[in-house]
Amino acid sequence: MNTLFIFGLLVLLMLTGMPISISLGLTVLTFLFTMTDVPVAEVAHKLFTGIDKFEIMAIPFFILAGNFLTHGGVARRMIHFATTMVGHLYGGLGLAGVLACALFAAISGSSVATVVAVGSIILPAMMKQGYPKRFSAGVITTSGALGILFPPSINLVIYSIATSGMNVTGPHGEEVGSASVGQLFIAGVLPGLLLSLLLGLTTWYRARKYDYPRMAKASLGERWQAFKDSFWGLALIVLVIGGIYSGLFTPTEAAAVAAVYAFVISVFVYKDMKLRDVPRVLRNAAAMSSMLLYIITNAVLFSFLMTSEQIPQAMAAWMGSQGFGVVVFLLLVNIVLLVAGNFMDPSAITLIMAPILFPVAVKLGVNPVHLGILMAVNMEVGLCHPPVGLNLYVASGITKMGITELTIAVWPWLLTMIGFLVLVTYWPPLSLFLPNLLFK
Repeated sequence: MNTLFIFGLLVLLMLTGMPISISLGLTVLTFLFTMTDVPVAEVAHKLFTGIDKFEIMAIPFFILAGNFLTHGGVARRMIHFATTMVGHLYGGLGLAGVLACALFAAISGSSVATVVAVGSIILPAMMKQGYPKRFSAGVITTSGALGILFPPSINLVIYSIATSGMNVTGPHGEEVGSASVGQLFIAGVLPGLLLSLLLGLTTWYRARKYDYPRMAKASLGERWQAFKDSFWGLALIVLVIGGIYSGLFTPTEAAAVAAVYAFVISVFVYKDMKLRDVPRVLRNAAAMSSMLLYIITNAVLFSFLMTSEQIPQAMAAWMGSQGFGVVVFLLLVNIVLLVAGNFMDPSAITLIMAPILFPVAVKLGVNPVHLGILMAVNMEVGLCHPPVGLNLYVASGITKMGITELTIAVWPWLLTMIGFLVLVTYWPPLSLFLPNLLFK
């Protein structure tokens, strides 16, 4: 009954149009103050200790880095580099869009930022070359979702924060800790590369089938010049990932380094951003960070409520009594997350569902890193389908297409992503190979 009350009230508040963060907070406070004897002081204590985590500092820094890169001309140079590499193939500009999204995702950590930065440049270029609007929009809308999977993914940082400090036991009674940000980052590399390849193959197949335009093949000199022009942006990938896994700095410190580096190359190296533009970028990053941190704050309370009411443990016991194994559990997880993607943004879904699913998954023997990547891929799919798919709305603003038309446009790539989700779900080595190699 308590579980039904909690989730019923949460859904009811969200249906009124109330923001997710406030819905979470009101649900928790209503339950705690009317149906339990938890003192107010304990709520305040959990609230502040829950967000007193070093890893949380990575979020505003990565957001700031992404904002500098989006406005600093880095995306334009990456697109030019990608075009010289694959523009001569069938659907060349579309393939360049997929490659540019993968490269930009690996330095921004944000799907929406990737769609804005790459889409605002390459979508008009594709339509100018004669590509159908639906094809162009479908490529960029879905490829932009790579920002959630590739390191430095903000969503993976949020998953690590949402599950940190939880005392959970494995199938044999052993204690299992949550996945670190470093483990999750490296785990996202192979799935991110494979999904990029699959989206590229879908783009190439459709372009070849309908004989879409191809560009003249770039010479080695043109490719080298494009690489040199985009070098400072590409170097950020090596700086962040290499710095973390060489032990030079932690993921949080890497975020701060990325923000400073992005500022320097945008203002002083490429000079596409003036110093007078910096305050505006800082304001945008602060607004986005505040929104996320407020959601995290209320999600911490929600996680405390779940733990105090033993809801995840009750779910695990129920699944055990029903004879559900890992295969059925993971299927149910995908269904729940895909349904949640119809109503909530990825950050809110991760913050609400991770503390609930994590103890159950670990009890059934699912690796915490595997669960994190599985949730990230689900969030990618959620970004690309209505009614709350943020990538759809961003692409709609760029292309001036309606959401219904965009939904039709993305379906070939969306089917590819769903097939990839099945692969990630039931083939854990795809997610765990690199973490097991580096974190023995």
